[in-house]
Amino acid sequence: MLILALESSAKAASVALMEDEKLIAQYSQCSGLTHSRTLLPMVDDMLKNTENTIAGVDLIAVAHGPGSFTGIRIGVSTVKGLAWAADKMCVGVSTLEAMAWHGSSAGGMICPVMDARRSQVYNALFEIKDGRPQRLREDRAIALSELAGEIRGKNAFLVGDGAQLTYEYMKNEGIDCRIAPSNLLYQSAWGVGMAAMGKTPGTADDLLPVYLRLSQAERERQERMNNK
Repeated sequence: MLILALESSAKAASVALMEDEKLIAQYSQCSGLTHSRTLLPMVDDMLKNTENTIAGVDLIAVAHGPGSFTGIRIGVSTVKGLAWAADKMCVGVSTLEAMAWHGSSAGGMICPVMDARRSQVYNALFEIKDGRPQRLREDRAIALSELAGEIRGKNAFLVGDGAQLTYEYMKNEGIDCRIAPSNLLYQSAWGVGMAAMGKTPGTADDLLPVYLRLSQAERERQERMNNK
């Protein structure tokens, strides 16, 4: 199965082409440009340089959340457009599950964390079994203080843009944990492709973003209404 995977949940963007679990190519960019300017050109260049076309792709996968509200919307919208135009099946996967694949060689408990502000992180917990992440906790927005109680004594392996923040907090709390090296720290389209394996694909109509909580603008609006 030829899989085209896209990741745009945070500042960096990446696209990957995989034949089952074999990575054929991956393009990454962290230039500060909006993903609406970078994703499609990256897909086009990667397919051309690997002598493939969207017509030859069997499945399109995307990280559908949690993450940046704008990034997730752009990624999901891009995949819906590609799937509609080429009449392809697509699938959305958890950003956190995709990140957990970066800890497959580390073993033990994998703790993906994305900075959700207000001393919270987007998080889920996984354990590596037979080289694959097995889910222990569902995706959630959780306070660092609460997460500390769950990973104490587990020597968790931290991945994600919230890893440094989480590591420093846990260190101050006397909790041992490991932080991923820079090449494994951030989200990747390869992780999205790996997480897509075994998922039930659907049509573009079925693909929806997963935000976990209201956007900052919506939270501020709700607070203003509650204070009236």
